[in-house]
Amino acid sequence: MLVEQTLEKLDSMRLLGMAAFLRTWLGDPKQRDISPIDLVGLLADSEWIGRENKRLAQRLKNARLKLPACIEDIDYAHARGLVKSTIQELQTSGWIQQKQNVVLTGPTGVGKSYLACALGQKACRDGHTVIYRRVSRLFDELTQSRADGTLPLLLRRLAKANVLILDDFGLEVLGPAERKGLLEVLEDRYGVSSTVVTSQLAPDAWHPVIGDPTLADAILDRLVHNAHRLVLKGDSIRRVRSNLTKDPK
Repeated sequence: MLVEQTLEKLDSMRLLGMAAFLRTWLGDPKQRDISPIDLVGLLADSEWIGRENKRLAQRLKNARLKLPACIEDIDYAHARGLVKSTIQELQTSGWIQQKQNVVLTGPTGVGKSYLACALGQKACRDGHTVIYRRVSRLFDELTQSRADGTLPLLLRRLAKANVLILDDFGLEVLGPAERKGLLEVLEDRYGVSSTVVTSQLAPDAWHPVIGDPTLADAILDRLVHNAHRLVLKGDSIRRVRSNLTKDPK
């Protein structure tokens, strides 16, 4: 009876990790020889792991990553100029602690979005907050927030994220509002958080896309000067894999 009351109290206090472990322990006679101090330690560990897993799940949900990418699953066999030591350095998330950026460039299909999402997923696992946005979607949000008066709230939310992933930059020439909005986002984040950008264009080709030379200089200064640059090349991975799966004629 006392055990049942204890379990009810653990459940009511939302100590679900402890309750789950205690139920498992009670149901396994082989574990009954654990000393009281070890049992307390295992209960605490179970609760801590459960809470950490919930926090991670929430961070991943809030990040809204485009792909379920994992940095340990990156394919280095495909010839695209990806240096394993560089990825190993980035996967420590030290670049986030140092408020550095990452710029991923290369032709379509070489895995830029996957790499960006893999870095984002690893950042979530390391306890950092992440927001993923396709650049076109970000501009839509900025436009809508200006119209409904929530722009300051959106800018604060973007600024607070430890990592902001901007995917597919440079597909279209920016208009005045888009140039201004992008600079506002980057200005709020400069020196306090990290940004990941993917683009088919190298940064030295961004000026015509941004349009205004002065704003282009300001945007590049806040993105590129402290960034890890990964330049990918080669054929589209999607095309190569598609050809491999086709039946021979």
